[in-house]
Amino acid sequence: MTIEEILTQKEGQSFDRKSIQIAPKALAIPIVAFANADGGVIAIGISDKTRKIEGVDQDTEKLNELLRVPFDFCIPSVAVKFSYMDCTDKKGNANRILLMHIPASSNLHTNQADEAYMRVGDKSRKLSFEERLQLMYDKGERYFEDTAVYGATVNDIDMEAVADYAQLVEYRKTPLEYLRENNGFVFTDKHGEEQVSTSCILLFGKNPQRFFPRARTRFIRYDGIDERVGAEMNVIKDVTFEGTILNQIKCTVAYLETQVAEHTFLGKSGMFVTRRAYPEFVIQEMTVNAVCHRAYNIKGTEIQIKMFDDRIVFESPGRMPGMVRPSNIRYTHFSRNPKIAAFLKVHHYVKEYGEGVDRMLRELEANGTSPLSFHLDDFIMKITVPRFIEVTENATVNATVNATVNNNAPVNATEKSMGLIEKLIELTTSNGKKLSKNQIGILTLMIDDPYTTKKEMAKALGINETTVWRNIEAMRGKYLRRVGSDKNGFGEIIV
Repeated sequence: MTIEEILTQKEGQSFDRKSIQIAPKALAIPIVAFANADGGVIAIGISDKTRKIEGVDQDTEKLNELLRVPFDFCIPSVAVKFSYMDCTDKKGNANRILLMHIPASSNLHTNQADEAYMRVGDKSRKLSFEERLQLMYDKGERYFEDTAVYGATVNDIDMEAVADYAQLVEYRKTPLEYLRENNGFVFTDKHGEEQVSTSCILLFGKNPQRFFPRARTRFIRYDGIDERVGAEMNVIKDVTFEGTILNQIKCTVAYLETQVAEHTFLGKSGMFVTRRAYPEFVIQEMTVNAVCHRAYNIKGTEIQIKMFDDRIVFESPGRMPGMVRPSNIRYTHFSRNPKIAAFLKVHHYVKEYGEGVDRMLRELEANGTSPLSFHLDDFIMKITVPRFIEVTENATVNATVNATVNNNAPVNATEKSMGLIEKLIELTTSNGKKLSKNQIGILTLMIDDPYTTKKEMAKALGINETTVWRNIEAMRGKYLRRVGSDKNGFGEIIV
């Protein structure tokens, strides 16, 4: 950044100018606002009204006061980095501008008056109590899923569902003991009253919508590529799914699968070609993310999944949580509802925290589809999944099942892989070229996990990597192919 850029840059979401004469208490406000938002830079030594260069060297005492502001006037202190830029001030003297580099923070910051601010455009806006509480939830300083549900008792909990889950986690006591001893699902408050947590009702409640009427998922199918209302309303399907979080995910994913177009036709090779509009894994992962990471304290709307002719838009209440941003969402994980996320991990809807988004993007990249797009509309996060574009004319499996092969166990084919392997065996037998045992094992592993490595296959099959590679090369172009790059692509099975 040059001095000319500092003078001409418009003040906004990540940049501000301040005079050297600003009071320390006043400077704390934009510092806190930037830290609570996405970070930014404050250039000190330039009048924010006239944009004339004042510099900072002429008033060492004042400069030192401002340097202490992030530590003395911000609670907790903000980890600001400082740098200087040489300049010529308005009097023609050699001088310097102070640049304060304020990082986005994972904490909620206030000034000495215990006021919280958020940078919104070119303003540092003071937060209301509700907005401040929402920011604490977003940053993980507090979790709404831990709050007590007003009026809920243990009679509102489906103990059979608790018993099923306790069995999955190998808990041997009674369901009620599990709730009282784990995750604060049922707890005693400071007045000695037994309380039921939000996560408990959402996961195990007999009727979660009694307490959270909009904690549900709504699917809307539109005719065309835009959303019209009134006399031109183009809604052709409108279905709502309620119940516990697990029930919502299962029912929503199952219904979405009935709406995903699959076009089958006879290709030039004489084989039937099947093309899906959206990968199976992407549909499931986006639904799981929407339900798992929504802000349940925002009670005025439900999750909405809107399908158009060219895209699906997943709309979930709440900003991106923690330090997650569109630029780092691929590798940065933060759970707004960690107990709900842990529950879904036990049910295998979450494989490894943060892995799902990366896998989704790899599948889209490998098939030449446009990337996901993100848009925050007030308090609603909207993620758009573009319609999937197949790159092959062979009937293939994109192998998007959410399962992996246990490296320490024998290879066990899934129902899906069994059907394909049977077809391959039948095809190769009729051609007089039978698949070997190792080749069948390799194809089975690749169907169940297209991203499996040669090392993982070698360990699962009890052979060395060279043998794996030799068999892959023998089948390449006949029974399997590589989609995308060696780094981000995956294996497809040709039948």
